[in-house]
Amino acid sequence: MKKWLASFAFILLLLAGCSGNADEKKDSAENAEKEDALKKVSVVLDWSPNTNHTGLYVAKDQGYFKDEGLDVEIILPGEAGSDQLVASGKSEFGVSYQESITEARVQDVPLVSIGAVIQHNTSGFASPAEKNIKSPKDFEGKAYGGWGAPLEKAVLGSLMETEGADVEKVDIVNMGDSDFFTAVKRDIDFAWIYYAWTGVEAELRGEKINMVYLTDYTDKLDYYTPVISTSEKMIENDPETVKAFMAAVTKGYQFAIDEPEKAADILITAVPDLDPELVKASQKWLSPKYQDDAPRWGEQKAEVWKNYMDWMLGKGLLEKEIDVDKAFTNEFLPK
Repeated sequence: MKKWLASFAFILLLLAGCSGNADEKKDSAENAEKEDALKKVSVVLDWSPNTNHTGLYVAKDQGYFKDEGLDVEIILPGEAGSDQLVASGKSEFGVSYQESITEARVQDVPLVSIGAVIQHNTSGFASPAEKNIKSPKDFEGKAYGGWGAPLEKAVLGSLMETEGADVEKVDIVNMGDSDFFTAVKRDIDFAWIYYAWTGVEAELRGEKINMVYLTDYTDKLDYYTPVISTSEKMIENDPETVKAFMAAVTKGYQFAIDEPEKAADILITAVPDLDPELVKASQKWLSPKYQDDAPRWGEQKAEVWKNYMDWMLGKGLLEKEIDVDKAFTNEFLPK
């Protein structure tokens, strides 16, 4: 009797195991089918992954893209750059800037901004505190390290004009691939940075810096940087995918606003080469600034686009006006 019971119990275990394996195979097949049903698209970053991009990584990690029927690949720009990849159709979406989209549209490259990652410009000119550069007037007689774009001199000049200073008295140096901390110890006095990353890194290093924010001196330079971009062709041919993508991205950035620590952990896990301490400190600083005073994350205003276009025209940086109403849209943000 005992042998019979033991044999019967063994048979039940085998049957349970077979049933479990069958269920697992069924679940696996169903998951594979769901994966195949997702629409594959990509979003190309503007730079190395950082907290400007957290919402994208959160949307992927938390399944927000999948919930919208999308399989999204986050890719690095390489030498081509995000604008070129999006404009050519090699990537459906990208991370760009208001200034570069404005310049692209002057050249009849139909890029469109579909969401502002950060509501106000958080960039400015940074310098080690010992350089004693506290205002645009202090730029005179100093060496500025940049990347060689005409835009830089125009921005420097705009800020210096507010204090009666002369941009021609600034030594503008191309600092190449050098980072801020290396360059200011070598041959430059100040550089253009985003405080959310380089400024926060300076805090963590215990290196005191002075910041001259663009928006402290003119509202013309309070433009959207960075933004989420796509092409007119994508909007025309597949608006539902654009809508689905932005629905997921909005959830991702809202998560980063509400849960900065968890959002930072997601970015760290996705990009393990990043410095965890920097990511967490940067995320804490940046999270309240994603939406800031806007009624919702991502929303853009025509006046911001026009202000910056007018400034660029006034500085001779544009050949002609653009139709700002075609350069951006709030259409794909969740209501």
